[in-house]
Amino acid sequence: MMLEVVDGGLLTTVQDAGRPDWTHIGVPTSGAADAWSLAVANLLVGNDRGEAALEMTIVGPRLRARHGGVIALAGADLGARIAGGPRLAVGRTHAVAATDVIEFDRDERSRGCGDGGARCYLAIPGGVDVPVVLGSRSTCLPGGFGGVEGRVLRAGDVIAARGGAGVPRPAADLVWPRAAEDLAGLEGAEPVTLRIVPGTGPGIEELLDIVWRVSAAADRVGIRLDGGVLPERARGEVLTHGIPPGAIQVPPDGRPIILAADHQTTGGYRAPAVVIGADLRHVGQLVPGVDVRFERTDLAAADAALRAQRDELAAGAAAMREAAGWHRLATMAGG
Repeated sequence: MMLEVVDGGLLTTVQDAGRPDWTHIGVPTSGAADAWSLAVANLLVGNDRGEAALEMTIVGPRLRARHGGVIALAGADLGARIAGGPRLAVGRTHAVAATDVIEFDRDERSRGCGDGGARCYLAIPGGVDVPVVLGSRSTCLPGGFGGVEGRVLRAGDVIAARGGAGVPRPAADLVWPRAAEDLAGLEGAEPVTLRIVPGTGPGIEELLDIVWRVSAAADRVGIRLDGGVLPERARGEVLTHGIPPGAIQVPPDGRPIILAADHQTTGGYRAPAVVIGADLRHVGQLVPGVDVRFERTDLAAADAALRAQRDELAAGAAAMREAAGWHRLATMAGG
């Protein structure tokens, strides 16, 4: 599979599972903002769940296929379609012919298989072929490395699949189980609920009481929240400390920031709580204007939620393998 970028869209990058082994020297983890949807897209085409794929944000790109093949889409429905042809639903694989143009129509968002959200992932068999930097193919935008020259995609770039004998041959029209439920609630009337584990500092009750709104200042580094201000005792500077993805920092203005995939590895602001790992995929899908509320939980429940999510992903992967096997049998039988 080979795709030529006709228009890069708003913010399209190459992302994989990230580079978590280098945070001790200040390198951001990067990787997919929504690791669940990256995994779904990859598993649909027979890749390992952490392979490099395209992460597309709010306004998708225009991509021309130089060679035919199969792609998979997962995550937010950004209105993908073949130009002049059918819609391409998320949560499934699609056959693409040579010279087909894949485009994303904002007016078509949320009309297909899947709900709203900020990011969609496009996977190709074998994964995207870009250099490995510090153990990952992910684009680190703050550092300007990884992916395609450390930047967003632009017209003229060519996205090719990694070759080799082990490259899978996926079937078109494979469907991920429960694809429509993956982003449920991210564009509804009710606020998105994010579970948090409180820290030892002040401000947690006020954080829980306010219904927050995602501001326009939301990117791969962090999601700034409006709608209220935390009290002075819960905000401002402290001694620099290590901070994980999902940490909620409170700068001097009292407006919280949820740290995302490209966040710095240390910080000097108070952090009253951390979003649990199982809910980081929802953080990666937040769009400006969406309301957010926090719900208290504990480490045991956070661990159980992450284990349940991994079990669900494994069950979906097993279903994909079974479906692909039946497809091969039908093809051999001439069905």
